[in-house]
Amino acid sequence: MIPRPESKAIDRKERLGRPSAGVPMQAPSERVENFDEIYLPWDAERAMEEASRCIHCPATPCVKACPLHNDVPLALWQVEHGEFEAAARIFQETSNFSDICARVCPQLTQCEGACPHLKKGQPPVAIGRIEAFVVDWYRQKLGEDLEKSAATGRRVAVVGAGPAGLTVAELLTRKGHSVTVFDQWPDGGGVMRYGIPRFKMAHSLVDARLDHLKALGVEFIYDTRIGKNRGIDSLLDGGFDAVFLGTGAGVTATTDIPGADLAGIHYSTPFLVRANVEQNLRPSSLENPPEVGDRVAIIGGGDTAMDCCRTALRLGAKDVTCVYRRTEEEMPGNPRDRGYAREEGTEFEWLVAPVRFIGDEGGRVRAMECVRMELGEPDESGRRRPVPVAGSDFEMPVDTVILALGYWPDPALGEQTENLETSRWGLLVVDEETGRTSRDRVWAGGDNVLGPAVVATAVAHGWRAAADMHHRLSDDSTTESEE
Repeated sequence: MIPRPESKAIDRKERLGRPSAGVPMQAPSERVENFDEIYLPWDAERAMEEASRCIHCPATPCVKACPLHNDVPLALWQVEHGEFEAAARIFQETSNFSDICARVCPQLTQCEGACPHLKKGQPPVAIGRIEAFVVDWYRQKLGEDLEKSAATGRRVAVVGAGPAGLTVAELLTRKGHSVTVFDQWPDGGGVMRYGIPRFKMAHSLVDARLDHLKALGVEFIYDTRIGKNRGIDSLLDGGFDAVFLGTGAGVTATTDIPGADLAGIHYSTPFLVRANVEQNLRPSSLENPPEVGDRVAIIGGGDTAMDCCRTALRLGAKDVTCVYRRTEEEMPGNPRDRGYAREEGTEFEWLVAPVRFIGDEGGRVRAMECVRMELGEPDESGRRRPVPVAGSDFEMPVDTVILALGYWPDPALGEQTENLETSRWGLLVVDEETGRTSRDRVWAGGDNVLGPAVVATAVAHGWRAAADMHHRLSDDSTTESEE
């Protein structure tokens, strides 16, 4: 590893003047014809050139902006000097999913958004693409490390095979504990498979992580929903010494807008699963791929809405419109993904909300009645509340409508588990330092604690909980042996 540079060795002014190496990707007209990742592979020279733009800020704003607090400047220094193995190891010190985070994290609102190049009107250092390059290089050249400690005799149940749960599973397995992962889907990955489209992240990356965990000794039990028919207490009473809840926020928010039950109206998760997940890995109820027709409207303004817009275009829709009740300024999603959606052909209707879906004689949606909105006083979220404009109703012809209205955690966990504390919307209450819930021997982390967030945050929660779980399991083991 190349030692960290001394401050006086960095000509920051000169580095700020270096142009970006650019981020090669498929042209919009090409990428809407396939579900491949939109970014094209980098070579070593491009990665080294781009990494050399880092000015190594003394305050390390990119590190602070990262949910995992990756040591970005040190990793980029290694890349700049061709030390790709060292750089990959730095990223992997804080993340089991650095290749996936590099692809799906909203870098413009995290590490890259803190880059000083932006203040100079230049593109930020492409931290995400550099991270993806070096971690891909590392795994292709060096493979996976299967080292783990001697067996402790302790058993851990992980509920949820998403990023938080899989992080805990790997870290505790490496410590010698026996881990079993339960998930309600037919395969693992959670949101990484059953939420994120393949054009943002190849699902082969999820397959590789699952294969790695199986090689380490992690057991997987799919098509099993913990919290409904089989509760947490049954796990604790059945021989598990600890439980981690990484169930995410996978319950789709619904609507009571008249006509929402018409054929051709889909909720976002089933739509994305049917369009993006391999058929043999879908639940039987979602086996058939969706048919979208020519005119598609997506209701919502977050990242999932953009995923639905871009998926509909790849399915052959000619006219895709995102309908959002506020303005673009209030949209909560990743601005980079929104830009890609716009490049690919998505149109936007701002300050518009549906009030009724209209069907044809066969019971399929043919139009939606909408009303124009204006922004009033701020609501509880701090954003200005949309208010209908009297007399502004109009009809929008549609063949398909996709409702991307948000997500909630599974309420069954809190409702059916005694003394498991929850807050609003069924979010689990945990200790911020340890991830411990109100139930002894039960930890939680990820979207079921925070609500819908990013993969990196779930991974960070997994690291936090795994450290405390191992400490607790080790203390219990010591106590019993002394007795």
